[in-house]
Amino acid sequence: MKSLRIIMLGLFIMGMGNSCASRASGGEEEGKQLAETGEVEVHYFHMTRRCATCNAVEEVTREAVTTFYEGKVDFTSWNIDESEGKEKAQELGVSGQTLLIVKDDTKINLTSEAFLTALSDPDKLKQIIRERIDPLL
Repeated sequence: MKSLRIIMLGLFIMGMGNSCASRASGGEEEGKQLAETGEVEVHYFHMTRRCATCNAVEEVTREAVTTFYEGKVDFTSWNIDESEGKEKAQELGVSGQTLLIVKDDTKINLTSEAFLTALSDPDKLKQIIRERIDPLL
């Protein structure tokens, strides 16, 4: 009976993790033309109800952008359950929780890396963000 509870708990936790780390459809497509501003932007799309990992992705990403790129790179958090966030998500081809780096028509989707490392190794996520943004500057 105890092992059944452990198995059920494990399945529940895995299910929650999958719902939070769902990839955005079309997030890695780079063919869609965006306004060419020449600026690097980091967008984090989330829903109203968020888990600890979702909150950590935003916190660690915001900290990395502020620490490494103050005044050079814009970070914006968008709630896709609200109209403004939904519009921005449609503009960028995002349909779920997503961490996206954008410059001109280049889009880099870091969603998988972010959800794998935000809680367990935040410094690694900061390093990944830095490795992806530096070549764009």
